[in-house]
Amino acid sequence: MADFTHLLRPSNFDDIVGQEHLSVQEATLRRLCESGQLGHSFFYGPPGCGKTTIARVIAKVMDLPFYEFNATSLKVEQLRKLFEQYKNALQKPLIFIDEVHRLAKNQQEVLLPVMENNSVLVIGASTENPFFSLTAAMRSRSLLFELYPISKEALRSLLERATTSEEIQINEKATSYLIDSCGGDARGMLKLLEFASALEKEITYELLQTLRPSAQSGGSSEAGVHYDLASALIKSIRGSDADAAIYYLARLIEGGEPPEFIARRLVILASEDVGNANPQALTLCTSTMTSVKMIGYPESRIILAQAVIYLCASPKSNSAYMAINAAGEAVKSGLLMEIPKNIQQQNEGYLYPHDFGGWVAQEYLSMPQKFVELKAIGYEQKMKMWLESLGQQKQ
Repeated sequence: MADFTHLLRPSNFDDIVGQEHLSVQEATLRRLCESGQLGHSFFYGPPGCGKTTIARVIAKVMDLPFYEFNATSLKVEQLRKLFEQYKNALQKPLIFIDEVHRLAKNQQEVLLPVMENNSVLVIGASTENPFFSLTAAMRSRSLLFELYPISKEALRSLLERATTSEEIQINEKATSYLIDSCGGDARGMLKLLEFASALEKEITYELLQTLRPSAQSGGSSEAGVHYDLASALIKSIRGSDADAAIYYLARLIEGGEPPEFIARRLVILASEDVGNANPQALTLCTSTMTSVKMIGYPESRIILAQAVIYLCASPKSNSAYMAINAAGEAVKSGLLMEIPKNIQQQNEGYLYPHDFGGWVAQEYLSMPQKFVELKAIGYEQKMKMWLESLGQQKQ
């Protein structure tokens, strides 16, 4: 049985399909790699999008020994032994770690010194954004690259190479099913072809269906559609159209979008667009993110649907988003005010609010500024009234 994943694995950047933003000549990753300047990097994206493949290409282009590990089974002693082996070597190794978001804190601490002195090149891969799980020290020493589901055009090109090299006959209906049923996962498509070709040299739609009975409908397998669907979901929630939001959620799910990707965007929206008009929205969406990570599909679709409907039905306010933008712009433009002495560490003249029933008039800014503009919407209306009443007392 032909191993198509191995046979078609690219050996250079030009052979990579579906990740043009990383592989074309003007791409930053490729330029850094070909100039020998690539630093420690982490790739994240859905299964079968080419994370391991790109790491292998980097090793070949930079002429580095390649060592592959999985964070779930990686032992600290394995790393120390490898570091010792290359301690005085002229050539540093490329250490590739899959499932990098599962690296334990002690594993990360072992990697830090060699990352700092660049005696090894560390490349990590994950289906989740690893920056949520890596320590600040790891993040500050690394670059982050996102990979996308493989487009239908790229999958078709890859499939043609596979069928031509092995002289496999396949009709258009079967070809479409192979591409559509994999949800942008090139490895999943090639594996299905591999098993089918072990049975027949002429691949039919009926044969493929016996091996993979349920096809994932297209949805988000093309990079452009991927972002359009995510955008449509967010804008529908922002506009409180629950039916539209649920439809785009279904498109993303059926297109093979990881539940974590969707949940992260709901968490962001809960603060950016709902905010303090319904503070509970952030709590619910954070719980959603935790839940879908532990449970996965198909049940995660229900959890995501609950969060989407809740957000649609929530009053909307972007006052927190606008406030931090305004304050950030002020700081960047040079507004660096002295901290009043009463709220510095020495507490010189500080009035402890709890000694005065919970609030007392005193200065917190050395000059008056207005960044926060609360709206008379939902729970935020109560917050607005309370802060305004304190302002009147202060005056």
